[in-house]
Amino acid sequence: MVKYEIPDHLSETFAALADPTRRAILARLALGETSVTELAAPFEMSMPAVSKHLKVLERAGLIARGREAQWRPCRLRARPLQDVSGWVEHYRRFWEQSLDRLDDYIRELTSRDAKNLNSKNSKSLDLKSKEKKHGRKDRRR
Repeated sequence: MVKYEIPDHLSETFAALADPTRRAILARLALGETSVTELAAPFEMSMPAVSKHLKVLERAGLIARGREAQWRPCRLRARPLQDVSGWVEHYRRFWEQSLDRLDDYIRELTSRDAKNLNSKNSKSLDLKSKEKKHGRKDRRR
């Protein structure tokens, strides 16, 4: 039996991405390096709360923080997001193939139903044609 283990760093990345505040911070950092103060500005929370979010992102490897005198720059680190993308890609291909097979099956059923419908219509037309020709209804069924 094949065992699939999720690397611990991937779990940390998903846990960090689970929070909308942290995703918003990452979205801002995708635009470029910025200070902790600037990152905190759009949020109605204390600096210690923002700092906790940054620690979670840093522990997951999603950001890097620096120190330049009084300025505390933060920048996005893409590697963990590439790992998530690769993991998701594996399952995207699985679902795409599954949905393609379902689509093929539905087409087959639809085609079969259309043939059955055409066959029934054809038999019905033949019966009506016989009735017209002989001026009566065929009672055999």
